[in-house]
Amino acid sequence: MSSYKVLDVNDDLPIRTKGAVHSGKVRSVYWLTDADSARLIEEKGYDVPAGTELAIMVISDRISAFDCIWQGENGLNGVPGKGIALNSVAAHWFSLFNEAGLAGNHIVDIPHPYVWIVRKASTVRVEAIARRYITGSMWRDYAKGVRSFCGLQLPEGLEANQKLDDVLITPSTKGIIKGVADVPEVDDVNISRQNIEDNLSAFNFKSAADVDKYEQLLTEGFTLISNELEKLDQIFVDTKFEFGYVEDKDGQARLIYIDEVGTPDSSRIWDGPAYRDGKIVENSKEGFRQLLINNVPDSDVLLNKDRMPEREALARDYLLPEAVMMSVSETYVGIASKIVGRELVIPTDPRQEVIDILDKHYGLIK
Repeated sequence: MSSYKVLDVNDDLPIRTKGAVHSGKVRSVYWLTDADSARLIEEKGYDVPAGTELAIMVISDRISAFDCIWQGENGLNGVPGKGIALNSVAAHWFSLFNEAGLAGNHIVDIPHPYVWIVRKASTVRVEAIARRYITGSMWRDYAKGVRSFCGLQLPEGLEANQKLDDVLITPSTKGIIKGVADVPEVDDVNISRQNIEDNLSAFNFKSAADVDKYEQLLTEGFTLISNELEKLDQIFVDTKFEFGYVEDKDGQARLIYIDEVGTPDSSRIWDGPAYRDGKIVENSKEGFRQLLINNVPDSDVLLNKDRMPEREALARDYLLPEAVMMSVSETYVGIASKIVGRELVIPTDPRQEVIDILDKHYGLIK
């Protein structure tokens, strides 16, 4: 067995909740009872309206790629330190956003590096994607002759991994949007600004002005992170933000950042010196995708959507070498330590630490 205890299962903690635990690929959300939400708001003095619903959001060390969860040998069913790296980076950027006077976010407390207490938000159904370099799926489509992306026209003559003149906003759907002309009813499909403006309610926007606002917040957030990474000689290539509405104490709906921002999972981050030398060194999950392609028996299974059943079987049965999982750990923990300006300490038993803190300091354990 590996010497590391990773937090691979995060949806079975003995937290008192109302309703079922919502578990995604990486995070699990425990909605607190109304009584516990009200008690914590009063006890901790959270700056939210009375009656706000709170949740415990627990991140795991699981790693997903190509729409599957991957595991390692020797019981290493996650990447050591990955959860703490993502949470630490996102919280760092949120803090800088607050200092810069950008929109707020959904975090009201951070009891443990693996845990956020968040407030309920009404989610905008748009994956807000910003790109400063042409790479990945955009480059693959461009190389095939595509020049129109999400209603934007790209010029001729671009090369792989080239820096673009401006930050491009290329949104996609969050979830399946039904009944909207020109938008296929599938998750994560590219859309244009016009699609959003013509169907505000379908994308859960309250006004046309808020479409301008989300683009402004996306661009401002992207620029802030890009400038900070530049100080570390790292390149912010592209990223995905998410937004939602919350109610202020005065009853006004306000657009805020939700989920995570600027992490190695939601962004591409390149090493600056390597890029200037004509090489791409990934300090994000993109490196793990490349490791997978190079390690699995048949890489076409990962790249061909028509082979999804085979891909799911591969992810279930194939165990990555422990050395691969540890190299991914070094990437995540390394870039996160650089960003937050201190060495991240990987907990020896994150699960038990989380339970103990939520019991002793928050009174939330059954």
